[in-house]
Amino acid sequence: MKQVLIRRGRVVIEDVPAPLVESGEILIEVAYSLISTGTETASLISSGESILRKAINQPLNILKVIELVRTQGISKTRSLIKGTLEAGYPIGYSCSGFVVKVGNGIGDIKVGDRVVCAGAGRANHAEVVLVPRNLCVKIPEGCDMSDAASVTLGAIAMQGVRRADVRLGEKIAVIGLGLIGQITVQLLKITGCRVMGIDIDRDRVELAKRLGMDWAITSFMDARGLTDDYGADSTIITAASPSNEIIQQAVEITRRKGKVVIVGDIGLCLKRSPFYEKEIDLLMSCSYGPGRYDRQYEDKGIDYPYPYVRWTENRNMKEYLNLIAEGKFNFSSLVDRVYSIDEASKAYEELKGKEKRPLGILLKYPVEVKTTEKLKTKVDLITHPVEKKEGKINIAVIGAGSFARAVHLPNLQRLSNLYTIASIISRKGTDAKEIARLFNASYSSTDYRDALNDADIDMILITTRHNLHAHITVEALKAGKSVFVEKPLALNRDELNKIKDLFINPYSLIPNPYLMVGFNRRFSPAAIRTKELMLNHKNPIVVNYRVNAGYIPPDNWVYTPEGGGRIIGEACHMFDFFNFLTDSEVESIDASAISGKKYSDNFAATIKYKDSSICTLIYTAIGSQEFGKEYIEIHFDGKTIIINDFKKLMIYGIKEKGWSSNLPDKGQMNELIAIEKCIRGKGEIPIPLWQMFQATEMTFIADEMVRG
Repeated sequence: MKQVLIRRGRVVIEDVPAPLVESGEILIEVAYSLISTGTETASLISSGESILRKAINQPLNILKVIELVRTQGISKTRSLIKGTLEAGYPIGYSCSGFVVKVGNGIGDIKVGDRVVCAGAGRANHAEVVLVPRNLCVKIPEGCDMSDAASVTLGAIAMQGVRRADVRLGEKIAVIGLGLIGQITVQLLKITGCRVMGIDIDRDRVELAKRLGMDWAITSFMDARGLTDDYGADSTIITAASPSNEIIQQAVEITRRKGKVVIVGDIGLCLKRSPFYEKEIDLLMSCSYGPGRYDRQYEDKGIDYPYPYVRWTENRNMKEYLNLIAEGKFNFSSLVDRVYSIDEASKAYEELKGKEKRPLGILLKYPVEVKTTEKLKTKVDLITHPVEKKEGKINIAVIGAGSFARAVHLPNLQRLSNLYTIASIISRKGTDAKEIARLFNASYSSTDYRDALNDADIDMILITTRHNLHAHITVEALKAGKSVFVEKPLALNRDELNKIKDLFINPYSLIPNPYLMVGFNRRFSPAAIRTKELMLNHKNPIVVNYRVNAGYIPPDNWVYTPEGGGRIIGEACHMFDFFNFLTDSEVESIDASAISGKKYSDNFAATIKYKDSSICTLIYTAIGSQEFGKEYIEIHFDGKTIIINDFKKLMIYGIKEKGWSSNLPDKGQMNELIAIEKCIRGKGEIPIPLWQMFQATEMTFIADEMVRG
């Protein structure tokens, strides 16, 4: 499918893999999408800025880069920044079209329905988009699809009016008469208000007057003259400017005990005295309305109760369309240009021009083209065809998040004598295509089954969110692919048992592929050296492993059903490390968390092994980030080994030298080398199956104990 992307200040139209419909989502063939002239022009300009300019404009990002250099090193940080700058990213957030597929759990929208959808990263300028239920609304009879494509801006304007809580006959000022300002003016007139507006563009002022605005004003004196010396009852700011003068101007033209509502992105360095003296209420309007930025509402489809939240973002969208259908609102007068999707770059060039810029621009899509052509999930990069090369493993990477981009993919490039990156699979087609291009993959896709059905793929690397690991692992093994799945292997016993059955069941149909979990610590130089020094130890060992994990906000995906929590999602590393050191089966586990918490990131777990070894894990999220993350003490036979953050190995009681590195080395490169040797028949399976299964089962037990 075709999609508009922005790359380094340029607009490009790429052929990218189409999205796959999932539960609670709707796949839509786009007919029209609206270019938000203000927001998207700013994004276009920003994408073309130099690294220095970006740093000046966004100083917080400098701190992120410094932290990345400290933890990942200059090379990995450079790779991430380069990839981010060179990658194209989707744009657009308002469109209309026809439903082509509906996910499970949706009963009120059918294939063929005319709909609109909203949301950055969702309702993009693309031939096909995938949106969750609450960001989609049916188009009523009498509403043209081209007008309906403005739904997102309409909902934004409507929410601003609702925040002002206007009353019949009130006099309302609108600062900024761009698209949202023009819509706001019309909505205010529908509610029975008298409207005065301000904009530096005289043509936009005249347009607003033709569409019903009562007065154009330029100053406080104008507002006083029109309001019997009182000032506007409310002022709605729909302008976008970094200037702090706009908010001060709003205060000046607003009456005592009036309201100022901020819809646009403006400077907010406020002077206290004008607000204090007039006792003005300053209100922020959150985009489309209640529900915006709430993952439970937008992504999970959990609606707010109608009696308690009358106007959600979805209901705002629906009511805006009703106003168009009833002929009470005129959007077509705001549209200056209509371009085809193939002419998108021309449309954006107009927005960058110094001459008079168009107010509203629509992109039109050829819906008469066979939809099946637009729904292809696989896009080839013609210059890099898949081919079998003797001595090299063709690998498909499923899931292209930040960890894969920062760690596994650069490592695979460095190991180009062993691996060929054949395919990149990602839920978002733009991500799949861009990352495939950056890492010279042969093709990209949004459907992992494209890789499983590819006879030239030898190995699958799974780096998706945790809830998909077990399912894809089972399918890949059945397809005859060797699998390297990032931790955790599974989120529950049912998932784990399905994997175990493939190896235990004598009637299994899997053609002897290899399985490895990304328990990387055992492959670190510090761990390998420790195991050498412990060779032939005579007595049980005692291990104390402290993890200063750091705080993660409670709404992070790690805590959702996608992540499974930090014990299953991360402590599995530590449990596997214990298995690696002891080579023994577990006898008992005891785990507890800080009291008074139903579930906590602050827990202790003690594991007793059948060889009498005892290993203790202290895991905390409340420690100082100035302190190191991982510290391990290993005691045995009158000897002690210390591993500090996998950067330093200290040895006591043995006349051997330690080891150190400037950066943590947790073994990610070595684990790729180890699995390659195994697949080539040059080495044993890197982690015994029973230890992979045992580490996973240990997390389930500890998690249950901590949860109580």
